[in-house]
Amino acid sequence: MLPQEFLYQLKQANPIDQVMGSYVRLVRAGSLLKCQCPFHSEKTPSCVVYANTQDPHFYCFGCHAGGDVITFLMKIEGLSYMDAVQMLAERAGMQMPQQELDNGEGKRRTRLLELNRAAARWFYEQLTGSDKRGLIYLKERQLKPEIIRKYGLGFAPESWSGLADAMRRLGYTDKELIDANLCSVSKNGTLYDRFRNRVMFPIFDLRGSVIAFGGRTIVPGGEPKYLNSSDTLVFKKGRNLFSMNFAKKSQSKRLILAEGYMDVIAIHQGGFENVVASLGTALTPDQCRLMRQYAEEVVISYDSDAAGQNATLKAVNLLRAAGLRPRILHMHDAKDPDEYIKKFGPGRFRLLLEEADDAVSYELQRCRDGTDPASEDGTITALHRAVSVLADIENELERNVYLSRTAKEYDISPEILNTQVEREIKKRRAGQKKQVWRAVTAAGMMRDPVNPEAASHRKEAKAEEMILCYLFRNPDALEQVLAQIAPEDFVTGLNRRIYAALAEKLTAGYPFSLSLFNDSFSPDEMGHITGIFSKNADITVSEQSVRDCIAVLKDHPQTAVNPESLSDEDFSASFDRLRQKKKSN
Repeated sequence: MLPQEFLYQLKQANPIDQVMGSYVRLVRAGSLLKCQCPFHSEKTPSCVVYANTQDPHFYCFGCHAGGDVITFLMKIEGLSYMDAVQMLAERAGMQMPQQELDNGEGKRRTRLLELNRAAARWFYEQLTGSDKRGLIYLKERQLKPEIIRKYGLGFAPESWSGLADAMRRLGYTDKELIDANLCSVSKNGTLYDRFRNRVMFPIFDLRGSVIAFGGRTIVPGGEPKYLNSSDTLVFKKGRNLFSMNFAKKSQSKRLILAEGYMDVIAIHQGGFENVVASLGTALTPDQCRLMRQYAEEVVISYDSDAAGQNATLKAVNLLRAAGLRPRILHMHDAKDPDEYIKKFGPGRFRLLLEEADDAVSYELQRCRDGTDPASEDGTITALHRAVSVLADIENELERNVYLSRTAKEYDISPEILNTQVEREIKKRRAGQKKQVWRAVTAAGMMRDPVNPEAASHRKEAKAEEMILCYLFRNPDALEQVLAQIAPEDFVTGLNRRIYAALAEKLTAGYPFSLSLFNDSFSPDEMGHITGIFSKNADITVSEQSVRDCIAVLKDHPQTAVNPESLSDEDFSASFDRLRQKKKSN
């Protein structure tokens, strides 16, 4: 356990609104701050930041993420508890308590980051070594020396153990080389370099640390063309974006989404810093949410081939779900941005960006794909697709603009087209109502992944949360509550652990703070704890309410479990009935 005084000073030096504000756009809502949650896709902000309270914290009423500034950093950066604390300490220029620096995972992460940095330096040095093939390739791609240095590009030579031997000399172990995904082990147990005969692209996180690598073969017909690091302790490819460390510094609220490393670097060299790419995998929701933290609009600049166009359609839906406005770049006489800029220059590319189609126009154009526009069947098929696209547009005014344009293009009455669109919208609403009804009727059977036992013990779980909420607000009442109920009397496992941890910390003399739980509970569990704090903010929990809650838990073994979800009103009514029963007895 870190010293509480240190944690207090750490949080004072890292105000939660300032730290979160560097990742998301916060807006004032009375005395609170709100933002679109970075941990799930949403269009209406449901994440609330309680910055001006005695114990500053955040809570998302949509996905139930929550906690203090340490929890936020753990979730947003994928860090362990000690790594998040250390990052905040470095941000504030504070010295970590020395006795806590031997954390095992923290040490492993630090070693892997140092190893990656050393490997990146070694790859960079190989560019100008005896084997100049990597440097020749980069010059043929017309990359300037300054852009090569900025991105730290390098070269992995043909040797099977060149990197491994160099890193061993620096004191890194074979296990660390394998854990970093820089080396692999052959069937006969020999360690060998994973990247060979490849131009190397270091991948940086938002802080500028090297977390992984991508390598492009320079051997004609070499397979795979691109080889990327697999997930490691310090790298999750579905959560990171190539060149995001540079793009986040751009003042633009627009990002350019390219398909690969060379496209990104060519666009960046052309004067566009706000460009990123996914990392050897299809675009993911996490990557879209990362972009949403820095932009409002994304111009998709994928290759013009069939694969690129199919990827564009998938990206449009993911970007929309994250609350971003997608636009689509149309390139003619070039297969990708790299080739386009070389042919026509950055100025023409800038015009191309400004003329990028909005996603709806692009989807409407694609409705004709694979159809015969001269035939009636082809026109009908395209119109059915267009109706589906138009029905997706939520804003009625915007929908009518596209509807009128589509009706004119297909030479059809706007009224007839609108009737079809309205019918499709009603059909979807009916389907959504059925889904909502199914969700409501199944609510009693749903499991809470964080506290799964609550599904079959709704009443008891609510009683436990009320007791915890009371103690969060009145920690000095712990002794009185402990005298009435022990942790083992709690029915659900997570709430039992929270109660036991709270009792242990408060008994040891620690003042109450959400930070008391950070080192013993996962970020998801911290969301549950913070939810108890935030969801019940407007509910008065009296001593009598606590006694009633304790009675509910004490009566549990003799009480049949009600699997149906109780509303707060039903729960209050049950207390009233319990009081009446006591009076009558």
